[in-house]
Amino acid sequence: MQIYGVDFTSAPKKSKPITVAECELADSRLVVHGLLRFADLDRFQRSLEQPGPWIAGMDFPFSQPRRLVRDLDWPDSWEAMVRHVASLEPGAFADLLDLYRQSRPQGDREHKRETDVAAKSLSPMKLYGVPLAKMFYAGAPRLLKSGVNVLPCRPNGDKRVVLEAYPALVVRALIGPQRSYKSDVQRKQTDKRKKARREIVAGLAGEAMAERYGFRVDVGRHRAGALVDDGTGDLLDAVLAAAQAAWSWKRRYRGWGLPEGCDRFEGWIVDPATLGEGG
Repeated sequence: MQIYGVDFTSAPKKSKPITVAECELADSRLVVHGLLRFADLDRFQRSLEQPGPWIAGMDFPFSQPRRLVRDLDWPDSWEAMVRHVASLEPGAFADLLDLYRQSRPQGDREHKRETDVAAKSLSPMKLYGVPLAKMFYAGAPRLLKSGVNVLPCRPNGDKRVVLEAYPALVVRALIGPQRSYKSDVQRKQTDKRKKARREIVAGLAGEAMAERYGFRVDVGRHRAGALVDDGTGDLLDAVLAAAQAAWSWKRRYRGWGLPEGCDRFEGWIVDPATLGEGG
């Protein structure tokens, strides 16, 4: 099966592109065949329109917390909510979230989805630092427009299947939760971060990966060097997102690794950890 992993950014450019890992899953091996860089969102949109079958894990939130949507009186179906958000100008969307945050008491300004709690990830309302809200605004409407099968938000039977990924969960499983392996500023990289990336790459081919995810990842010697040398961690995150998509594909006859009764509107991050399987 053709598997893709996508490390997404809401404003791609040559110096900070969307990165994509092209992979193939066969039995107990996920083989990385290529690493791509998209410098604009139109290229990302065209990639979604490539015929299936394929599975992609994408590192950005596909939805927003139900509580936020209810309080703002947005539509309560995923498709209609995403269309509504897409109708807003970027500045208007950000201003709306800012005004909402300011209206809330301290400590209750950025809500989390159930899956964010399970993954110990940030709120998809976040505009600053890691601008997950902007990533949602840029990415979710393009998923809707392309007609892909967005699980669990919009299952439509299409052979192009898209799942929400969170690479940090794979990192936690391989080297623990407290170690930094990337920075947004290349020149601030340290030997410790590079060592962490080297250990992650080695771990992808190791026994712990096979036991937890059901396969090993073969990145190839040349690409292994590229993953270790990329101080941003974006190339590595694309591979990790592909691994989560491959894990979900292997569970397709058991609900794709999605918990029974999960909130389809809010979406779900696919990983053993969000099912409570350790981590």
